[in-house]
Amino acid sequence: MNSEQWDHRYAAKDLVWSAGPNRWVEEVAAGLPPGRALDLAAGEGRNALWLAERGWSVTAVDFSAVAVERARSLAAQRLGEHAGRVQVVEADVRHYAPAPAAFDLVMVVYLQVEAVLRRQVMRSAATAVAPGGLLLVAAHDSENLAHGTGGPQDPAVLYRADDVAADIEGCGLRVDRAEARLRPVEGSRDAIDAFLLAARDAAAP
Repeated sequence: MNSEQWDHRYAAKDLVWSAGPNRWVEEVAAGLPPGRALDLAAGEGRNALWLAERGWSVTAVDFSAVAVERARSLAAQRLGEHAGRVQVVEADVRHYAPAPAAFDLVMVVYLQVEAVLRRQVMRSAATAVAPGGLLLVAAHDSENLAHGTGGPQDPAVLYRADDVAADIEGCGLRVDRAEARLRPVEGSRDAIDAFLLAARDAAAP
């Protein structure tokens, strides 16, 4: 889907995604001290807003003008005088170049694109991780098409955690977790997510 198609999808509903954070983001970040975060393909900003409410400074990037405006509005509503903790950027991730080694947490959550673009974005995300920081990737797993539920029905935009691990090889990150995870949803079957957590070692004193 291009930006105009996403604009139409976001404009059709008050919220396309839930107001709360993704369960994997919450699991990883709940115990982290506040720092600087980057949320690529942030949509309406649910993960960025949740982090900002906990004291993080977050850059949220998405190519949908409707989603970006909604994220700004939600930041004003939910954060009030602290709305500046969320910097919302309208940009296509294929062209967006984050500052290198600048973020304590970099998130790529349900960015479903074909392999060439995925590799480009994942490597860009990896370079943005600061010493001691984390890269978190969650996506609809390739196995979800046949054995899970929901998500895109195009195998070309589905992938596994091992694919992401290969994408970021040589970027200086240590892969701590790369696995398929079940995500309970309404219905008879769980969704299957690809989950990757990688870290950059802290700089030597």
